[in-house]
Amino acid sequence: MIFRSKPDLDFLNKMGQNTMVEHLGIKFTAVGDDYLEATMPVTDKTKQPLGLLHGGANVVLAETLGSVAGMLVIDPTKQFCVGLEINANHLKSVREGVVTGIVKPVHIGKNTQVWEIKIHTSEKKLSCISRLTLAVLEKK
Repeated sequence: MIFRSKPDLDFLNKMGQNTMVEHLGIKFTAVGDDYLEATMPVTDKTKQPLGLLHGGANVVLAETLGSVAGMLVIDPTKQFCVGLEINANHLKSVREGVVTGIVKPVHIGKNTQVWEIKIHTSEKKLSCISRLTLAVLEKK
């Protein structure tokens, strides 16, 4: 397992209370040895004016997954993570249902982390792929 301890889904979901995560309906749904999974409903809150899932909502889901995963592999008493860069390729439009994101590590280093996030439709089709780079900083 890459995480310092197995994360509890209730704990992960409580972290998002009163934030954009809660506003968009993002819920953590699974934890594996090297991944986290979360879902986000496709609703009026997550759509753009043409009725499609907003690319920015995909990025919020991706950054949420990657940032939380990054936090779970460091010692939070000594370090914290901040985002350096995120990109997203929107591959398939989504009009309804729920999208599911899964984050896995590409690189977990002393000073940087790189995470890959794949977002799938309810029909298991790849909708978006994203890569997040985090800086690992020492607390002072």
